[in-house]
Amino acid sequence: MLKARNTPSSEEPARLAVADIIAGDGSALSTELHAMREALFPPVSKKTLRSFSSVEAAKLIGIADAYLRQVSLQGKGPQPAISAGGRRSYTLDQINELRAVLEEGSKNKRYVPHRRGNEHCQVLAVVNFKGGSGKTTTASHLAQYLALHGYRVLAIDLDPQASLTALHGYQPEYDIQANETMYAAVRYDDERRPLRDIIRKTYFAGLDLVPGNLELMEFEHDTPRALAERSTEPFFGRVATALGSVADDYDVMVVDCPPQLGYLTLGALCAATGLLITVHPQMLDVMSMCQFLLMASDMLKVVQTSGGTLDYDFIRYIVTRFEPADAPQTQMVAFMRSLFRDRVLNSTMVKSTAVSDAGLSKQTLYEVGRENFSKQTYDRAVESLDAVNGEIERLIAQAWGRAA
Repeated sequence: MLKARNTPSSEEPARLAVADIIAGDGSALSTELHAMREALFPPVSKKTLRSFSSVEAAKLIGIADAYLRQVSLQGKGPQPAISAGGRRSYTLDQINELRAVLEEGSKNKRYVPHRRGNEHCQVLAVVNFKGGSGKTTTASHLAQYLALHGYRVLAIDLDPQASLTALHGYQPEYDIQANETMYAAVRYDDERRPLRDIIRKTYFAGLDLVPGNLELMEFEHDTPRALAERSTEPFFGRVATALGSVADDYDVMVVDCPPQLGYLTLGALCAATGLLITVHPQMLDVMSMCQFLLMASDMLKVVQTSGGTLDYDFIRYIVTRFEPADAPQTQMVAFMRSLFRDRVLNSTMVKSTAVSDAGLSKQTLYEVGRENFSKQTYDRAVESLDAVNGEIERLIAQAWGRAA
C-alpha cells in the first residue's frame, strides 16, 4: 500500500534550487536572444525590410517588368534606387505608391486590392491543437504575403509563446510591457484599453501587429471567475468586439491562436470569418486534429447556445511541412482529400530547409533574398508558399464577391 510521503524540511532548499535554476536559464536565454537581435540588426537593433528588385516589384504589382521600366522613364511614381551595376530596386512603400499611381489610370481598379463598399473585413483564425503543425509559420507568411500584395493587414498574436511577435521584431519579455497585448483589450476590469492603443507598426508597410507575451495566460485565469460573476459581456464576444473597433482600418486580420482550445481560442473562433486549420500529414498529428475538431465542435455548440455567432465564409485545412517523396505522407494527404474534399487546400506547404534557415535569423522567407540560398531550394519553397497564400487570397476575393 502506497503512503503519502512527508517531505523533510531539508529537501526544501533543493526544491527552491530547481526553481532558481529554471529562472536562471530563462533569464540567460532571454539575454542571449536580446544580444543576438542587436548583432543581427545593427545599428538600432530593429528589423528592416529589404528592397525588392524591379522584377520582384513588377511581379508583386502584377505588371511586366518592361512596363514598370516604362512607368519609371515617364517619371510617374517613385523612382527606384539604382545600384552601381545598374540594377533597379524599390522599397515596399514605393511599390504601394506605384500601385496608387497605376490605380488612378485604371478602369478596373485592380492594382490596390483594398476592400470596397460592403466588403467586410476578413478575420482569419489559424488554429490547431498540436504544437509543431506550422501554425505560426503559416500565419506569419500569410500576413506578410497579403501585405506584399497591397492589402492592409493586422496580425494578432494570441499565443503566450509569442513566436509571431518575435518574428516581427519584438522580443516579448523585453519589448512588450504589462497591458500591451490583446489581454489589455479583453480583460474584465477597469484597466481594459482600446485595441487601437495596443497596435504596433512593423517594418512591413501595410502590416500592423497586436503583440503577445505570457500576459495572455491571464485571460484563461480570469474568465472562470468572470463566468461565475456573470460578466456583462461574455468571454466569447470580447475578441470580436476588440477587433471590430479597428476593422475599418484593415482589409484582413490574421490571428495566430494558441495550440490549445482555451478561452482566447474560442474568442478568436467566434470573431473569425474564415478558419484555417494547419495539419502535418502524419498519423499522430491527424489523430490530434481529430480530437481538436471534436472538442471544438462541442464547445462551439455551447457558445452558440449562449448567444455566440459563428458565420464563416470558408473553412480550409492546410497541409504543412509536407514531404512529397514521403509515401506515408502522400497517402495521408490523399486520405484527407477523400474525407474533406474541397475543404483541403489544393496547394501544400512543403517542408524546406530554406524556411528553417531563414528562421535562424528571426526572419521569414519573404524577408530574405534569393541570393542567400541555393536558388533551387529557395524557388521551390517560395513557390509553395505563394501557391498556398494565393489560394487563400482567392478565397478572400470570393467572400467579397469579386470576380475570379
